[in-house]
Amino acid sequence: MYLSFIVMIVLGAIVIGRAFYIQTVEGKFWSRMGDSLHLKYMPLEAERGTIYSEDGNMLSTSIPIFDVYVDFGADGLREKGGKRFKENVDSLSIYLARLFKDKTSAAYKKEMQLAYKNEDRYYTLKKKISFVEYAQLREFPLVKQGRNKSGFIIDPRDKRINPYVLLANRTIGLSRDNATKNVGIEQSYDSVLRGTSGQRLMRYIAGAYMPVEGAELEPENGKDVITTLDTYMQDVAENALMKMLVGNNSLHGTAIVMETATGKIKAIANLGQLKNADGTVQKDQAGNSIYAEDLNYGIGKATEPGSIFKLATLLSLLEDKYVTKNSLIDCEGGVKQFYGLKIHDTHPNHVLTVKDAFAASSNVAFAKMADQYYHAQPSKFIEHLHHLRLDTITGIDITAASGRPLIKKPANRSWANTTIPFMAHGYEELVTPLHMLMLYNAVANNGKMMKPYLVNSVREYGADIKTIHPQVVVEKICSDETLAQLKECLQAVVDSVHGTGHKILFDSAYAIAGKTGTAVTALNNKGYNKGNKIYQASFIGYFPANQPKYTVAVVIQNSNESKLVYGADVSGTVFKEISDRIYGRFLGTKKFITASVDTTKYNYYGMKNEWGSIFNTLSLPYKDSAAGGYWRSTSMQNNTAVLKTPAYTTTGTAIIPAVIGMGLKDAVYLMENKGLKVMATGRGRVLNQSLPPGAAFKKGTTITLFLN
Repeated sequence: MYLSFIVMIVLGAIVIGRAFYIQTVEGKFWSRMGDSLHLKYMPLEAERGTIYSEDGNMLSTSIPIFDVYVDFGADGLREKGGKRFKENVDSLSIYLARLFKDKTSAAYKKEMQLAYKNEDRYYTLKKKISFVEYAQLREFPLVKQGRNKSGFIIDPRDKRINPYVLLANRTIGLSRDNATKNVGIEQSYDSVLRGTSGQRLMRYIAGAYMPVEGAELEPENGKDVITTLDTYMQDVAENALMKMLVGNNSLHGTAIVMETATGKIKAIANLGQLKNADGTVQKDQAGNSIYAEDLNYGIGKATEPGSIFKLATLLSLLEDKYVTKNSLIDCEGGVKQFYGLKIHDTHPNHVLTVKDAFAASSNVAFAKMADQYYHAQPSKFIEHLHHLRLDTITGIDITAASGRPLIKKPANRSWANTTIPFMAHGYEELVTPLHMLMLYNAVANNGKMMKPYLVNSVREYGADIKTIHPQVVVEKICSDETLAQLKECLQAVVDSVHGTGHKILFDSAYAIAGKTGTAVTALNNKGYNKGNKIYQASFIGYFPANQPKYTVAVVIQNSNESKLVYGADVSGTVFKEISDRIYGRFLGTKKFITASVDTTKYNYYGMKNEWGSIFNTLSLPYKDSAAGGYWRSTSMQNNTAVLKTPAYTTTGTAIIPAVIGMGLKDAVYLMENKGLKVMATGRGRVLNQSLPPGAAFKKGTTITLFLN
């Protein structure tokens, strides 16, 4: 029994001793061995495709960023007692401190020495470094010796950015790690852009997964998306909208530019006031509200449209032949009661033609006509609205919440005797600005309603693999007879002296047709009581009116602090700036037409003293016939020059000067001294200018110069 007891004690001591030896002496070896058996495949994300504008600029793209780890248990780093690490740690710490500027070299050295002592296998050195920083890091001491000797592990991944930042930000969207939170094109075309993920074998070491080198299944990169957006038009639309919102302290607004013939959305700007956590509006240092693309108001927000809806009412009345543009209607002094509720006009009138009532935007006239002809047969009016797709989602190729229209029907519980009169002039229905833009664009497009779209094609390796073509959703919205009358009425809004758009838009160098709208909305859902009213200002139109190329919708929600409230003053002004810039850039550029070339005659523009220096240096005779001033136009023939004062260059007068033929330096100098803001495109001398010489202007007006 004693012998058996002794044997058991000896065996127990051997087991305990062996366990202690394994745990203390061989522990790290077996721990690494166990970790090496923990393998799993993890997804390797594909490079996301790029979103381009139609003119070839990147609107959303992926740039590489890098996470840097160090395996302080790497054999090459620990061989010969860690000689390689000890020889390089000082210089490496200095280089890291210089590059990242977040710690001192002493702090980097201390952290790396501690990690080396603990044999950290996946030590995080730095995350999200740029490619430029990564390129410098590769040349640092120790790192340049390679992964096996240095232990440095570089894990590349992509970061999504919008190079133009604010430009169409809400429409383009931004790709996030959680794809369900994406918006805009990034969301709608996510399956195309994201590609197919690969796989990477990872080994679990020291509490973290490390990639196994060479064990990867390469991902298939995403495809590129080419949008219909034009960066110049988008920039113009956003700047014009921003200027009005800031200057008028409006709540939010949208501006959409559509190509008339195709339905392409060439620009869409959406800006709203940014709010603090407590609900107050964020302000800049000058005290102005700060705006950003917080919601896609043009596509996703349905509101009561106001007077811009009168086009649909007019179309219904004309198409049913209840009236013509020359029919007379008594506006009753601008006030009439309908079933106990009053409808008012901003400008009181009495008997007007339908055309003049439309131009003057008489609420009473359109409420009376709609009530007279559709009160007993409301479904007939509703059927017209259905045919115009005002009760149907637009079908545009991006998703947007809350963008469904609401057109009442007689079966609705909220239907009342007052519904038809109020619907006729833009109330008791909800539509998005894009719905109304489609209608106006159809009139401009000779009755053909186009489906709005934002993507031209899907591209892979530089070649289009899918092309989106223009799509007709309504072949003919009305008869040609009705269409002709609609166009005449829309142009009267601008051309007629009594038209609501005349003051703001009539002085354009090209014809504009459209309609203003000023809808009363409730402030903070407190109803329409006095003191709670705010106004939604709208203008939708097309240009040039005789041959429409673009249709533009501008809808702005004003605040109770806004000084301007009416559609023409607010949205019409934005429309004018957008259309002027687009017309000057794409439609109004003139070409040189030369029947014969006189190679001995030259015309130049510049400053008087500079011309004198040139002619004196070259010993050329010249004659200055100008009475005064600094600027001269110079005509030169047979080595003799005559200097004259160019048109409209007198300093101080608010008249657009003539700069055609000038070099850009002189043209910009002259324009900016006059108080104009200058944009230029092209190279060489000025071939054309967006605003005509001799026209009056306000200080701060933007003019575009086109160089040949």
